[in-house]
Amino acid sequence: MNGIGSWLRQFSARLSAGLRDFMAGRYGTDKLNMVILSVGLAVSLLSVFFRYPPVNLLLVVLSYGLMIWAIFRTLSRNTYKRYQENRRFLQLIGRAKDRNNRYFDCPKCRQMVRVPRGKGKISITCPRCHEKFIRKT
Repeated sequence: MNGIGSWLRQFSARLSAGLRDFMAGRYGTDKLNMVILSVGLAVSLLSVFFRYPPVNLLLVVLSYGLMIWAIFRTLSRNTYKRYQENRRFLQLIGRAKDRNNRYFDCPKCRQMVRVPRGKGKISITCPRCHEKFIRKT
């Protein structure tokens, strides 16, 4: 029995090292991937409840598409692009959660400017280029 346990530990170590080597230089997983996989799983479970074949087929294809997209993002070697996608997603989620502020892009330099909600029409000064523009908050 000790021989099997030893062999199993060695096999596990080789498998782990092989997986580490395979994933070296690849992006891996992040919050956007988790959301994509969760939505794919939810759509897959939702397809069980629809007996109408065209709707069922559409939901199944959508769920497979989402799961393949998540796997593609995980195995991608273009880490900068995947990082930027995740950063934009997290900014979007952060904005949706922030009920006290509004976000505007500076018309000149595209800098994101955060201003408090409920102040009416105000003059906003960009912190980067000092451009002034008027927006309703």
